[in-house]
Amino acid sequence: MLTKKHVMPPLLVLVCLLYAALINPVEGRVVGVAVLPVIFAAIFAIQLLGFSYAWWARTERFYDLIGSLTFITAVLLALILNPVPSVYSYVMAALVVLWALRLGTFLFLRIADVGEDRRFRKIKQSFWHFLLVWTLQGVWVSLTSSAALVAILSPGAGPIAGVAGLGVLIWLGGLTLEVVADKQKSDFRNDPKNAGQFICCGVWTVCRHPNYLGEIMLWTGVFLAALPVMHGWQFATVLSPLFVVILLTRISGIPTLAHRGVSQWGEDPAYQAYLRDTPVLIPRLFAQRRVSKN
Repeated sequence: MLTKKHVMPPLLVLVCLLYAALINPVEGRVVGVAVLPVIFAAIFAIQLLGFSYAWWARTERFYDLIGSLTFITAVLLALILNPVPSVYSYVMAALVVLWALRLGTFLFLRIADVGEDRRFRKIKQSFWHFLLVWTLQGVWVSLTSSAALVAILSPGAGPIAGVAGLGVLIWLGGLTLEVVADKQKSDFRNDPKNAGQFICCGVWTVCRHPNYLGEIMLWTGVFLAALPVMHGWQFATVLSPLFVVILLTRISGIPTLAHRGVSQWGEDPAYQAYLRDTPVLIPRLFAQRRVSKN
């Protein structure tokens, strides 16, 4: 009998393909199908291949790397399938590729160093649960890249100026923040004297999750950069930054780390003070942080 775990993966793929057909920006077709659904189908095909190996080897080592490579594959396909890509198309593709190369390399090296991603300890023991996680990665790539793909596939795009220029600047600020936050956290963890401690220095004093703030900023920037070429249903690609916000603040990002932090340091007065005085995500622009007195 079919249950929710059997239905969810194909249902998610179908919803994403319908979304792709709705926002498809070009009249050209590939083997009789609109271009964007073809790219989305390729995204999920890559996840299925990745899952097949991961299930056989019972490993999650290449999960994040394959996710990042899928972003790159998607934008390269968009460039190839656009009959006349403009400079604007190449700039939009570069925004995604540079981010994906940086994040994919960082996450792969991190898991290679640690040896495992503990989120997958139970997940990879269940075929359907593991398949769902890989399918959700396809959903993440599809929805998050959708605004950029629409922009890359749109013919006759103008110069990067106005709202598009503002979007590129926000993307740059977000990427810079994410890189700095990840570097500072890696350096903190690699210092033996910080073993078992939580990070509360550098940009981690501004908010508790500066890397996630940077991620949200850069995808908001991508959407703004894509905005000038959108029309009709293509404005639905606001789902790109919204999905990132929901994913990081409600599903797999902040909630997971918050629970882990409370479990590990919940009784530590310094950690309690950090939670009290440091915003979760949005920095306080004018409020001063409290300074504890001994």
